Amino acid sequence: MTTELRRLRNYINGEFRDAADGRTIEVVNPATGEVYATSPLSGQADVDAAMEAAAAAFPAWRDSTPSERQKVLLKIADAFEERAEELIAAEVENTGKPVALTASEEIPPMVDQIRFFAGAARLLEGRSAGEYMEGMTSIVRREPVGVCAQVAPWNYPMMMAVWKFAPALAAGNTVVLKPSDTTPASTVLMAEIIGQIVPKGVFNVVCGDRETGKAMVEHPTPAMASITGSVRAGMQVAESAAKDVKRVHLELGGKAPVVVFEDTDIEKAVEDISVAGFFNAGQDCTAATRVLVHESIHDEFVAALAKAAAETKTGQPDDEDVLYGPLNNANQLKQVTGFIERLPAHAKVEAGGHRVGDKGYFYAPTVVSGLNQDDEIVQNEVFGPVITVQSFSDEAQALEFANGVEYALASSVWTKDHARAMRMSKSLDFGCVWINTHIPLVAEMPHGGYKKSGYGKDLSAYGFEDYTRIKHVMTSLG
Repeated sequence: MTTELRRLRNYINGEFRDAADGRTIEVVNPATGEVYATSPLSGQADVDAAMEAAAAAFPAWRDSTPSERQKVLLKIADAFEERAEELIAAEVENTGKPVALTASEEIPPMVDQIRFFAGAARLLEGRSAGEYMEGMTSIVRREPVGVCAQVAPWNYPMMMAVWKFAPALAAGNTVVLKPSDTTPASTVLMAEIIGQIVPKGVFNVVCGDRETGKAMVEHPTPAMASITGSVRAGMQVAESAAKDVKRVHLELGGKAPVVVFEDTDIEKAVEDISVAGFFNAGQDCTAATRVLVHESIHDEFVAALAKAAAETKTGQPDDEDVLYGPLNNANQLKQVTGFIERLPAHAKVEAGGHRVGDKGYFYAPTVVSGLNQDDEIVQNEVFGPVITVQSFSDEAQALEFANGVEYALASSVWTKDHARAMRMSKSLDFGCVWINTHIPLVAEMPHGGYKKSGYGKDLSAYGFEDYTRIKHVMTSLG
């Protein structure tokens, strides 16, 4: 007896559609390793149709008033709240995340973020009008950029989709959004919900693989391409977009340093850092994965962190005692395993370092010490439940180690010394610096990095402005 697989479909111009050529991808539940659905493997014809729909819908959506767009976004936020259980179920099947944590840590922020951008729609700031030349009045218009091609990642499929479509729609743009090929279910459900609220063509979802995303970015219609993904993917997007000078918005990962000074409350720091490192199986660009500890407390800190790791639980989504679920897919499990297998002889696995169970893609909470700054696992993003620990001798060396990677998204400093915290936050070359905490985000504050972590901001008024363009209008008073 076989169970019929669920059939997910694209959402284009207000209707659900299979891929034009009928091709599909199998979608796997990472908590079980079993196929539960099929998703369209969209090709050029599907991308063309979505872009045509978004372009046709753009003039009317662009010309809607900010208050009209605000009302639409508020309706979307309300609908997400009303259908939260369905969204949670889809996301859990997508990712294997714990049900309780998905309900408490993802739905409320998503709804809040949509409501924030609903308000931002009515705050189109610009320089004041005035006579900057005799006999002439200048004004500044802030306008939407047009059709936006957006590619969301698999680590937070729902929330990252919100970070993309909410500011774009608020600013008056239309959207073609592609979820990851491993996590399309919740995005397709979002399309069903949003489609009942927005005019047809304003919001479109095209499912597929990397080639589908490539076709979206290379398409002549979008004025902007936005991606959250790997550095390699971001570089490819930037290269493709350069051919027709598209605007590009990139969030490409991180290797967050967590700098712990000798005056830190070790027990509290370990508790918070272990959660910030292992949450979502470490599949978070801002995860607290690279801990730098003052040499005077290094051994004590490592012992406490290893104990916290041993007490951290991973398991099935319905287990309320687990902090995190599986890695997202078989390739990611292979990547994380590879980092541990390739550790240099001087490294020491203090906790974990192995797969958990033989069903699904679970990996034990892992702590690795004894590392050097140039070790692979220090320099490269693992994107798994792995925390590395290095020691430093003074503030200068802490900064050298912290800034000595190619990523520059997020960081944190742990100290009771206010002046030191201010010096460190000034000198840390990262888009975010937390002090005595790690990982909280709010809709009002920007999220985005430097260097190979990409450019552009998510969330906040800065994220909203990224989806607008500026026009100078000058008129003669004669």
